[in-house]
Amino acid sequence: MRVYISLLACALVVWAFCGAIMGIGRAVTSLEATLMLHLVGAPLGAGVMAWVFHRFVGGVSPVGVAGTFVGVSLFLDLALVAPVFERSFEMFASVIGLWLPQALIFLAAWLVGRAAQRPAPV
Repeated sequence: MRVYISLLACALVVWAFCGAIMGIGRAVTSLEATLMLHLVGAPLGAGVMAWVFHRFVGGVSPVGVAGTFVGVSLFLDLALVAPVFERSFEMFASVIGLWLPQALIFLAAWLVGRAAQRPAPV
């Protein structure tokens, strides 16, 4: 049970980090600049949290970690961000605003997980 709670906590951190990028970015710069920052920051945050999870907890496949990060993020965007904060589901029509960052989150978390599984060179 500890493994899955830890995995969900890491996924929440990734989602919150992305939310912070979007919230702070929109307050201090243009939407376009914020989206570009999000495209870079989202996979970096996911990669860091995937490394933390695999390094300190483990027990879940790289694809499982990557899928959980994306699944939690999409669920919270659908259930909380769009209806409560944005008051619109328009974000789900944006490739650069939602779908590409999600794909990059998955890819980063999966790649880090794969690297974490490899034995150290002798």
